[in-house]
Amino acid sequence: MPPLSNWAGNVTYRARALHRPASVAELQQLVARSERVRALGGGHSFSQVADTAGDLVSVAGLPSRVDIDSARSQARISAGLRYSDLAPRLDAAGFALANLASLPHISVAGAVATGTHGSGDANRSLAAAVSAVELVTGGGELRTVSRDGEPDSFPGLVVALGACGVVTSLSLDLAPAFAVRQWVYGGVPFDALVAHLEEVTAAAYSVSVFTRWQPDRADQVWLKSTGPSAQPPDGWLGGRLLSSQQHPVPGMPTEYVTQQAGLPGPWHERLPHFRPDFTPSAGDELQSEFLLPRAHGRDVLLALDGVRHLIAPVLLVSEIRTVAADDLWLSPAYARDTIAIHFTWKPDATALAPVLAAVEGALEPFAPRPHWGKISTMPAAAVSARYPRLDDFRALVTRLDPAGTFRNEFTDAYLRPGA
Repeated sequence: MPPLSNWAGNVTYRARALHRPASVAELQQLVARSERVRALGGGHSFSQVADTAGDLVSVAGLPSRVDIDSARSQARISAGLRYSDLAPRLDAAGFALANLASLPHISVAGAVATGTHGSGDANRSLAAAVSAVELVTGGGELRTVSRDGEPDSFPGLVVALGACGVVTSLSLDLAPAFAVRQWVYGGVPFDALVAHLEEVTAAAYSVSVFTRWQPDRADQVWLKSTGPSAQPPDGWLGGRLLSSQQHPVPGMPTEYVTQQAGLPGPWHERLPHFRPDFTPSAGDELQSEFLLPRAHGRDVLLALDGVRHLIAPVLLVSEIRTVAADDLWLSPAYARDTIAIHFTWKPDATALAPVLAAVEGALEPFAPRPHWGKISTMPAAAVSARYPRLDDFRALVTRLDPAGTFRNEFTDAYLRPGA
């Protein structure tokens, strides 16, 4: 197999083959005969979560399905779909997902498995919408586990890092379709952001703050509102309400981003930051993200402000979001309302290494949980200790995959006893 890398090019997969089964039965046969298998989603993870020296498998070749149960406000979908493919189909039927990530390009199963999220004080991670999981487990067995049918184990099967099996379909909770308006404030002083953090994050259905941790200490605040259509006031928190399109990364084409300036549009065309028909974010980049208790939000920002002189030279942009708590065992937002600090770094791993160590050191007093799909140097034992249900998850993995078919070095680091 020719070399295969992730979207950013910082991970080259070691797999002996990449398989794209055309049916669930074919996938079951592959799993049954393979010693090691890992599922590969859209390749948007920057960590080694999907890497393996065995077989990589993509479920994008399985039959595409979106079966909507209007009476129950649920949809059963094929796991290989990307949000950019799924969302318009839901919207056409009058339904929506409660939230979306900044990128619509990512696969649904991959986003769920790694605890990926959007933003909003009341909005939980994307995985929280899952009500049932169909997956091929160890030995090639096909199982379906639902929130109602197996409530004791279901919370461990959703954000599962691919360690329980290869997901073939998901059932998702739906909401009625809704419209969103997106407004952008520029030049918001960092001091005002810190002083009024709770007001900022509660100002709209979904809120993102973009900063470059530069000395000018002026940031952008993106408000995605489902409320009244009146234009918000200019001068809020000392910022300017902008009428032109803005890209989070300075200098990048603004046609890449979703419509701003308050023009209303469908939920799936406003909640993401980027349009599906263009390269998301900067393209050539590295990413890290840390999720911390929202109650410590101001102190978290002040701690990072203390190392901004290290961050700024290697950074493209940083995003601050909030996520509501969920009950999924390995979700970085498990059991705590969360503030998420995301970093889009310049693609220089050597220059980044000491800066990332300094960032992690500054955040350590607040018990950060790294995003499973991003770059982190935090010791696995320290990360594992922040998941109270990890022992239960280990037991679940052992039950569903006793031979370790879906293990890799990444999962072993976090799941081995004593980690």
